[in-house]
Parts: sequence; C-alpha cells; structure tokens
Amino acid sequence: MLRPSLVFLAMALTLSPAFALEPFPASFHTQEIKTNGTTLHVRVGGTGPAVVMLHGFADTGDMWAPAAAILAKTHTVVVPDLRGMGLSAHPDTGYTKKNQAVDIAGVMDTLKIEKADLVTHDIGNMVGYALAAQYPARITKWVVIDAPLPGIANWDEIKQSPLLWHFNFRGPDMERLVAGRERIYLDRFYNELSADPKKIDEATRNHYAALYARQRAMHDAFEQFAAFNQDAIDNKALLAKGGKLTMPVLALGAEKSFGKAQADVLREAAINVTSGIVPNSGHWIMEENPSATDTFIVNFLSK
Repeated sequence: MLRPSLVFLAMALTLSPAFALEPFPASFHTQEIKTNGTTLHVRVGGTGPAVVMLHGFADTGDMWAPAAAILAKTHTVVVPDLRGMGLSAHPDTGYTKKNQAVDIAGVMDTLKIEKADLVTHDIGNMVGYALAAQYPARITKWVVIDAPLPGIANWDEIKQSPLLWHFNFRGPDMERLVAGRERIYLDRFYNELSADPKKIDEATRNHYAALYARQRAMHDAFEQFAAFNQDAIDNKALLAKGGKLTMPVLALGAEKSFGKAQADVLREAAINVTSGIVPNSGHWIMEENPSATDTFIVNFLSK
C-alpha cells in the first residue's frame, strides 16, 4: 500500500490543468502563458470588462471557481496561478511581489487586456498592491481580501503575531520536515486561521495537499514568504514615489480574522477605500463563506 505522502504525490502528478475542486465553467479554457521569464498557468473565461483574480498561500487559483462562474456572466475572468504555485512553472528566483506584478502585467499583455478590475486574497493582495502601484492606469477597481501589505501601515507589528510564525519558517531543514507531510502542514493553516475548521472539508484539504506536494511547490511557497523583507522595502518606495492609489478599493476583512483592520491597512495605501466584513468566516473566505464573499465582489465591481 502506498504511504499517504506517496498517495498525495501520485494525485499531484496526475492532476490535469483543467482540474479544480469546484470546476470552473466549461466555457473557461486554460493557457500556459510565458511572461517575465517564467510560465503561468491561467484560466480564462467569460466576456466583457476584464477582472484578474489572484490567490494566496495554501490555495491556488482554484479557490476562485465559484466567484469566477458568477463574474463570467458579465466579465472576462482571468485567474492565474502565481509564480511557483499551483500548476505554474517553478523558477529559481523572482518571488518579490514587485516582480510577480510584472508577471501579471505580462499575462494581461498576452491576452490583450489593457485595463482590468482586480480581486485578491492573502499573498495575492501583496502582488495586487505591487501591480496597482506600478501600473495604476491599468487597474480600475480592486477588491483586497484579508491579509496585510508588507511595509504598509502596522506591518512591523502584524508580523510579530505568534499566529504568523510561518513567515520565517523556511530553509532546507524545514523543507525536509514538511516533505511528505504537506497535508499535516496545510492543516495547521486551515485549522488555526479559520472560524470553523469543518468548513474546509476533506476534499479541499486533499486537493491542495496534492498540489503543494508537487516537486518544488513547497520550496517556492516558502520563497514567497522569504521575499517579505524586500517586499516591505519595495512597497515603501512605491508608495513614496507614486503616492496613494486612486482607484476605488474594497477592503474586505473576514469577521474572525482581519475584520475592520483590513480597511485600516488599505487607507494607508489608497484614498478611496470602502470597508466590508465577510460574516461567519475566518481567513479562508471562499471556503468558509463563499456566498457572502461573492456578493461583496459582484456588487462592488458592478457599481
């Protein structure tokens, strides 16, 4: 019998690019888009004004399937896996969020999208800020969900939280500890950062464990965190150079996670900020309360 770690690896190796926990609509297609020295796995569907959706750690672009199905009725929906995550390529370098923003701008260029709305969560928020700050004319609205921004507002205080010990958990020995135990490691995040761990079901946990068990996947996830110090330096410079963002921003915090603090952070980086709270949810908004999250996103983008 295969050990659990080998089962996850076997699952990961057989995942097709079209696979999602809740499938994207059949009208969506996937593309492997070369951009900024790497290749991103991108889901595209719908018609109308563009919206780009960026995921974070312990998720992939698969998290956005329920929202994408709704938005595709009125928007062209673009859902990449970030560099080194999901089914995207695994380059050795380039994990600063400023550089990953260039990845996303390249995806937009390939798809001939000049401007887009932006929806982001977790590490996706950090790439999203770097994208909006470097290309402000290309981002029309931004929904930013439940995570801080390196170097912005009370970042230095936030990163001292005991809940965020994983920011500095990386290196060869840590990778050896996690190898073959990806499900155990990810369960820590789903259990401790949720309002109700039962909302993240077995199928969801196994799905992401398989993806993060792929070769180099966890290493590159750790690289996302390793870049935070440089991200803070970059963000301070972007804010000083360009000033606060001017596009409309919905700062959406989860009731049992960032809550109203999400808007407090964004008001340090943007001038037109609306606050929202996803009720009955911890950090994993699309797993814990997708209907409320979808409603916030759709209503804000439709204004």
